[in-house]
Amino acid sequence: MVGYLPDEKQLSVLESTTDDHWHALSNNKHYRQCKNYSEYDVCNWMVSADDNQAFCVSCRLTYIIPNLSEAQNLMLWYRIEQAKRRLLYTLFNLNLPVVGRDVDPNKGMGFEFLEDGATQDDFGNELTIKRSIATGHNAGMITINLLEAEHSSREKMREKMNESYRTLLGHFRHESGHYYWDRLINGSDNIISFRELFGDERLDYKLALSAYYDQGPPEYWQNVWISAYASMHPWEDWAETWAHYLHMVDTLETANDFGFEIYGLDAVDPTVNHQKATGETASASFDSLFNSWCGLSAALNALNRSMGLEDAYPFVISVLALNKLRYIHRIVTEAGS
Repeated sequence: MVGYLPDEKQLSVLESTTDDHWHALSNNKHYRQCKNYSEYDVCNWMVSADDNQAFCVSCRLTYIIPNLSEAQNLMLWYRIEQAKRRLLYTLFNLNLPVVGRDVDPNKGMGFEFLEDGATQDDFGNELTIKRSIATGHNAGMITINLLEAEHSSREKMREKMNESYRTLLGHFRHESGHYYWDRLINGSDNIISFRELFGDERLDYKLALSAYYDQGPPEYWQNVWISAYASMHPWEDWAETWAHYLHMVDTLETANDFGFEIYGLDAVDPTVNHQKATGETASASFDSLFNSWCGLSAALNALNRSMGLEDAYPFVISVLALNKLRYIHRIVTEAGS
């Protein structure tokens, strides 16, 4: 049996003992399976034996799960929880604050996994969508539409929205950006520097949203923003840039762990640099991170093309977008130090 130990930030082989406890061979400590591991097998994280919680630190952040009486929902839930755990793994490695709603009921991080509601005829056939669930963020609560875990539905939406990249993990990273804007920028001294770089977030969001979907992004968006959607409003610019930063960090860490070399140089592990970087060295650590990312993403795209697949990272980062990524690196470094 293998399980992830959140307190150690590593996977471990485990041996069964008594009272549903497991002995971790990596550190000789005892654990229990998360309830969502033992009962549904949608989780692989463990709970310390001395922790009275039934759920692991990831699953206890989930407040609404899909209706499991629907046959396919267990698989969709599994995919959603898998993406959420990958997000949390990166957040924990960066030492970012993950405050649940048990601690902060008003703005703590939480997750809801909901599905569209439909009206039915007398024979149980779905007729029309009665309630459409929007993936989004509200005061710490992140809502994910269950259809985002259904590959065909997500791909259909990606093409409809003319997006070059749309993944379940990308949604989690984007929405977490809104959470951290509230935690790290809003009401802090960083708000001034944020507005200088991203724009004034006091711009009417609903009007900006309506204008974006009516008119589309500016023709020159690639010169300013990291994605077309980022041009919609400063909040979305921040969230999109934040998501891309997490893409870079997680992918580079994985490449480093597998011993990847780019033109003879090891792929940078950003989590190691992050822990050591303070002040001026934070800027230098970002340069190292970004240079390594450019080499790795170019190689990933070339490998995908060799397999007849779409580019793994279909983006070109302008100088202005790069400055925003550098800014987020500084904010993350300061928050995690």
